Amino acid sequence: MRTYRELFRTPEYPALFAIVSVQVAATTVSGLALGVLVYGATGSPLLSALSMFGSSFAQVFGALVLLSAADRLPPRAASAGLALVFGAGTTVLAVPGLPVWGVFVVVLGLGLAASLGGGVRYGLLNEILPEGGYLLGRSVLNMSVGVQQIGGFVVGGVLVSELSPRGALLAAAGLFLLSGVVAWGGLSSRAPRADGRPSVAETWRTNRRLWSSRERRHVFLALWVPNGLIVGCESIYVPYSPGHAGALFAVAALGMLGGDVLSGRFVPVAWRGRVEVGMRLLLAAPYLLLPWRPPLVVVAAAILVASVGYGAALLMQERLMAVTPDEMSGQALGLQSAGMLTMQGVAAALAGAVAQVTSPATAMGVLAAASLLVTLALVPGLRTEVRPGRSSRR
Repeated sequence: MRTYRELFRTPEYPALFAIVSVQVAATTVSGLALGVLVYGATGSPLLSALSMFGSSFAQVFGALVLLSAADRLPPRAASAGLALVFGAGTTVLAVPGLPVWGVFVVVLGLGLAASLGGGVRYGLLNEILPEGGYLLGRSVLNMSVGVQQIGGFVVGGVLVSELSPRGALLAAAGLFLLSGVVAWGGLSSRAPRADGRPSVAETWRTNRRLWSSRERRHVFLALWVPNGLIVGCESIYVPYSPGHAGALFAVAALGMLGGDVLSGRFVPVAWRGRVEVGMRLLLAAPYLLLPWRPPLVVVAAAILVASVGYGAALLMQERLMAVTPDEMSGQALGLQSAGMLTMQGVAAALAGAVAQVTSPATAMGVLAAASLLVTLALVPGLRTEVRPGRSSRR
């Protein structure tokens, strides 16, 4: 599968694309509205930021206790049911008089649900696409996520201004419910990928099995650590260049979009093993210029080029699917997503700490150098060439 036309002619893919797009838009709108609501109630930038992004920490816990359900629930019912949970939770957040502690209880609960949602969604993607189609299908979903986030922030700002934060939250709840309708009507009824009942014990058992393979361990680490450290660099754009941080974020998003297009559409199968290492090196190397405080145009160009390297994640995800048994694919992708978010949070905290005792420019150089070293250290464990579509049975 090499063309977008073939991709969107695949049964169920258009519905999955619509579900992901609508849910990302809803999440973006609700996150912005909730941040404004909490800041207005508390005057605390920290609480406002945690209300928007704190759910990612709950995903870590979800990865440890819930992920077995990603492969043990019928995908259509799970997708529609999770959409209803997100819609109901977002509606609760809009209730007048809800105390701040109540807000965070709901936010953490939605984070737990989101940890399962990634495994359900991307496990289904791997199931509905033909052999070799995962890379292109995932790259298009990634592009949609970027576009929906940009549009979501714009529309969310208008809704917050015109309807109030609570009105924007209710609009987001409606979008979640719409995605549930699309899931139920657009996806076919499929049996779970794995037998048995989901449980904490089964989640731990499968996680141990996923981690038991040396090859999979290296793939997980390559997906989590190098790009997480570069997200740490992005987290200090504001102190690095207070007047131009928005432009730097926009340039990074543009480079990321380019990397997704390049990896998903134009990298030949025979080149992917070599290209993925080169792209991870590219992701970090340009940031080594920033400690020298070059002109803004050079900084922007460095970030643009570096962000193309995020496309390596698509190639690594395809490799992960190739070395993971089908019945564990949903949990493997859920674990990859949760680990990635965790590493991004850790790296952001690390970047802030280093910047606090040195400078933002120095912190960027330190994290970029660490990313390069990790990438090089992982190369020996990733030398095995893997054919897309082949499943390991280890």
